[in-house]
Amino acid sequence: MSNPSAVIVLAAGQGTRMKSATPKVLHTMCGLPLVGHAISSAYEAGAADVVVVVRYQRDRVVEVVKALDENVLIADQDEIPGTGRAVQCGLNSLPNTLTGTVIVTSADVPLLEPETIQQLHALHETNQNAVTVMTTIVEDATGYGRMVRDHGALVGIVEHRDATEEQLEIKEINAGIYAFDAEFLRTALGKIDTENDQGEVYLTDTVAIAVKEGRRCGAFILEDQWQAQGCNDRAQLAELRDEMNRRILNQHMRAGVSIVAPCTTHIDVTVEIGPDAVIEPGTILEGDTVIEPYAVIGPNTTLRNVQVGTGAVITHSFLHDTEVTEGTVVPPFTYQNN
Repeated sequence: MSNPSAVIVLAAGQGTRMKSATPKVLHTMCGLPLVGHAISSAYEAGAADVVVVVRYQRDRVVEVVKALDENVLIADQDEIPGTGRAVQCGLNSLPNTLTGTVIVTSADVPLLEPETIQQLHALHETNQNAVTVMTTIVEDATGYGRMVRDHGALVGIVEHRDATEEQLEIKEINAGIYAFDAEFLRTALGKIDTENDQGEVYLTDTVAIAVKEGRRCGAFILEDQWQAQGCNDRAQLAELRDEMNRRILNQHMRAGVSIVAPCTTHIDVTVEIGPDAVIEPGTILEGDTVIEPYAVIGPNTTLRNVQVGTGAVITHSFLHDTEVTEGTVVPPFTYQNN
């Protein structure tokens, strides 16, 4: 199975419900901005190219994206609204000879895992679909696009605001993540108009186009609903951060790290910890921190960009941008940098 030819990450929106001067996609979570998690997952899934579509505070977002990975391609969305137009702008930044599978994700869905992108891609190519939509089943589908089926076959996606009373009862929702045949996507986007309630170019209309043309459509049903959860306000950001932190801690514990009180411990996704290290309650580990085996960190300690040697002990301290050599016992209540 080949890797995706490209991943297009949608990051053009302002995110007004964040009530912030900072673009939504630049709000941080567990060591990376939201858009950084999307970029990381795309590359880890094997994408040959990653395109980030920008508009709101364009220069600010581009600066952060390029600092994360200078190889990321940038596409500017113009004044035409809608996800379909955003994807079209992203696709235009890639060679017009591009073939294979194009994955579309969103910068505000930070828990989407590389393995899930790979599974979506594999299903898409195995079934030779023109479009495969990632979906999930929820009890309350308010606000989400509904998956419309005919005798089990996917025939369309209807936005909540455009749905009939019958369609509003559907529990299978659009997760906003797609796999497309590149050639189909290119031609389908040219056929979409803005004849809908919001006057936008809906990416979801590609499904109806594929059905009309007799092309295969499919759905990848995601059981882990967290991976489809978007971030629209500060409360959702906190919920997603807690869930990502829980997953990070579980990964470290399964790798042989002792975390005494997970409920009071916070570790960035960028942190590395060796086996048999002990993380005591109230510990925060941030940035490019590396902790070697048998070190003891905490309680009530914050480390930011700190290299900790084997068997070192650091308690009740705040250290950043420094190194603690092997076997060192740092005196309690130490503040140290460099």
